[in-house]
Parts: sequence; structure tokens; C-alpha cells
Amino acid sequence: MRTEAFDAMASGACELEAAVWQETELLLWKPPAAWFSVNAFYTDGGLRNWYVNFERPIVRTGDGFDTFDLTVDLVVSSDLSSWRWKDEDEYAHVRRLGIVTDVEHQAVDSARDRALAMLEERSGPFADAASWSAWRWNPAWPIPSLPRPAAAGKRIVPAGG
Repeated sequence: MRTEAFDAMASGACELEAAVWQETELLLWKPPAAWFSVNAFYTDGGLRNWYVNFERPIVRTGDGFDTFDLTVDLVVSSDLSSWRWKDEDEYAHVRRLGIVTDVEHQAVDSARDRALAMLEERSGPFADAASWSAWRWNPAWPIPSLPRPAAAGKRIVPAGG
């Protein structure tokens, strides 16, 4: 199913759909020009895992921020003791389709090195991982909302399109 979605993306035939995040709470760290974000996923039991999502740098829009997931990810245990690459087969597929260009691939390779160095050095969001593991969403915080009309009908356009 995901392969079909990538094929549709390459043709420019995809549309955004409304969805609701479920099952986990997410705390996201995204430097403005970075080709990745570091995500902490929480369940009722606490920090489930860290997740480095490789993506295009964010772009500010009238609706908030846009980015584009580049499929490959790094899944890191909650205590930072182990990690594994995820979806490298999908990344190879989107490379073949031209969704991820050669220039973007070079940026992803550099971002992989940077993310692994941050993990090894315990820098960035990994610097105080123990404190982040105790973080919890405050139910009293208001639920954020984005304007809907401008987002409706947006299409996902392939890289370079």
C-alpha cells in the first residue's frame, strides 16, 4: 500500500486528507534548516522511544509549517542504548522514483551522520534525555488548531515539481 502511495506521489496525484494523531503523544525537536527532526513518542507508560525522522527543512506557510517526509528513519530506544534504521527499502524506492533527488540524498546522508553524532555525543535533544523521559503533556494546555480553508485541496507535489 505504501509503495502505491509513493507511485502516486511521483505522478503528482496525491491529495492531503484530514487525520487525527492517535495512540501516542509526540514531542518534536526540529531545527529550522535541518533535514531531520527528533521526535519523542510517549504512551501512558512514559517515553516509548525516540525517532529521528528524515525530512526536508521546514517552510513557513500561512497555515503553519510545511515539510516533506523522506521515508527513512532512525528508531532509538528510550534509554538511548540501541538504535536501528527503518524503511531503507522505501527510501531506495522513492530514490528510484525521483521523489528524493540526488541533491536531497546528499543532504539526507549528511543529516544521518549529524543525527548519529548527536546520539553518540548525547547532544541536542539527547543531551538531557533523562529529563525528557519524564516530560508529560499538560491536559490543561489548549489544543492547537490551524486554519482549515487554505489547507483544503492542497496537493503533494513531487520533488522538483
